[in-house]
Parts: sequence; structure tokens; C-alpha cells
Amino acid sequence: MPARITTVGSYPKPPREGGEFRLRKTLQALDRGDASLVDVHAAQDDLTKEVLAEQAEAGIELVTDGQIRWDDGQTRFADGLEGFVTSGLFRYFDNNTYFRQPLVKDRVHRHGHIVVDEFLFAKEHSPAPVKPVLTGPYTLAALSIDEHYGDLGALVRDLAEALNAEARDLVAAGAEVIAFDEPALARIPGSPPGDFEAFALVAPALVEGVEATIVLQTYFGDVAEHGAAFFDLPFAVFGLDLVAGAANREALAAFPASKTLQAGIVDARNTKVETVEEVTGAIDRLVEIVDPDRLWVSPSAGLEYLPREAAQSKCARLAEATNTWRETR
Repeated sequence: MPARITTVGSYPKPPREGGEFRLRKTLQALDRGDASLVDVHAAQDDLTKEVLAEQAEAGIELVTDGQIRWDDGQTRFADGLEGFVTSGLFRYFDNNTYFRQPLVKDRVHRHGHIVVDEFLFAKEHSPAPVKPVLTGPYTLAALSIDEHYGDLGALVRDLAEALNAEARDLVAAGAEVIAFDEPALARIPGSPPGDFEAFALVAPALVEGVEATIVLQTYFGDVAEHGAAFFDLPFAVFGLDLVAGAANREALAAFPASKTLQAGIVDARNTKVETVEEVTGAIDRLVEIVDPDRLWVSPSAGLEYLPREAAQSKCARLAEATNTWRETR
């Protein structure tokens, strides 16, 4: 049977309809000088506990902290690593969201924890096991402007070294599953193909000494262009978007029996909630290719693009349908 029901990373920060935008209001008050960082952290703590509880209540078995403390995936790590400054707003793939584009000004290296403390908080307050998420080295490099290295491979290599150290510290803090988010490895229509070789060369260093189940998470497109070599990368779990990346279904013909598939089968960018029959049907098709014991199921991407109610409904439907499949197949 499907081994785990999980989420990908982000979760909506706005409250349910009619609720108070406490975090947003606190951030605005901070800008005015009417609140402190202590107030902001308290609002983030409370919202993190809410989204952890919502996922668990919906039946998610391996949750994330919703990335509540992140402005976006790139800024979170550019701020946490030496060598970066942040620039103006840039559109995030084909979404109506934006991020502050990092500029690489000097050699990139890590000087301390980036997300370890927030993982420890989530672990302490979550009703379910927590999966910390790190933005992967290729995506962070691809979405940055390099004004120092002049060589993508060298930048990705230094990023992999820094992120490996963060992952090791997450394991020391109790993480048993860690995801590296690499949406830039998925082919996005209208965008140049990912430089797969640059990532493949550093992947062993990225995971070296990380004694946890490591997920390579892609979304917003497919990885078919990389061929069977994609699944030779040294990751235990491969997260694929089967909604936006239709060609991923063809790529699964080469999926190895020794690896685990995290299948994104619920649309994370559409408020329409799938039926139980649609989800169980998707699982039926997947188990023709992948051993059920090596199948995880998830939304297709982070849920931040949905209203809060829709995000939890999607999680609940995913869990309901997966449990129905477990009971009836």
C-alpha cells in the first residue's frame, strides 16, 4: 500500500475566510515601528502550529512546517548564506508570485544554521513527523544572478557543500526525512532546460554523510528530458509533479525498483478538489509501475497558491482517498 501521505513544502499563510491576518498585520506594524521582532516571531510560531495541526487533522502522515517563516525559497537561503545580497522582485516560474532575486557577490559559504531552529520548533509542536525542506543548489543558482563565479558548476558546488552541512545538522536535530526542492530541474515550457550535468556532478557531495531518507523534489514541470540517468542520482525518494508534468508518466517507465516515488497527484494550484475516485484511480495507475510499498503520495507542489480552506480540503481528500485505496485494494 502507499507508504506515506505527505505534503511538498509551503502552506497558505492567509487565514481562513473572515479570519485575522495576524502575521501580515504584525509585519506591517514592524515596518511602522509599532511592533518588534519578538512580536513577529510569536505570530510566526502560532501560525506554524496552526498549519502543522491542520495537516495532521487532514490525515497527512509526514508534514512540513509550511515554510511560514520564509518570504520565499530563494531569499530564505540567500539571507542565510554568506556571499549573497538580494535584489528586486522577480516572477517565480509561471506563478503569480514573486521573490527577491539573489545576487552572488562573493564566494558562497555557510556560517551557521539556516532552518535548523525552525525544524526543532516544528518537531516539538507537530502531531505528526516533520519533513524539513531545503532549497536545492541548482534551483538556488539558477534563480540567482551570478556576479562572482562566472561558472554555474562552481556556484552549484559551493552551494551543495553549504546545504550538505545544513542537512547534516538537521539530522543531528532529529530529522529522519529531508527534502531538497529542485523545481528548476523540471522542464518548464518557455524556459531553457536545466543544466542537469551541473547538478548531477554535485549530487553525491550534497547527500554525503546525511543519515536520513533524502527526497529530491521537483514540480511545475517534468524531468523527462534528463532520461533514465535522472533516477541514477543518489536520492532515496524522487518527488515528481504528475499534474503539471504530464511527461513524468512516461519517464516512470525507467523508474528503478530500488527507489521510492513521491507522486504529486493532487493539483496544488487549482481550488477544485479531486474526487476520491480520481485519486484512487491515479494510485491504481501508479502501482502498475511502482511497488506500492515504495510509493508516497502528495500534492503536486507546495500549497501556498491556494486559499487556506482549499489547501486543507486537498490534504483531507488525498488522505481519504489513499486510505480508501489501502482498505479496498
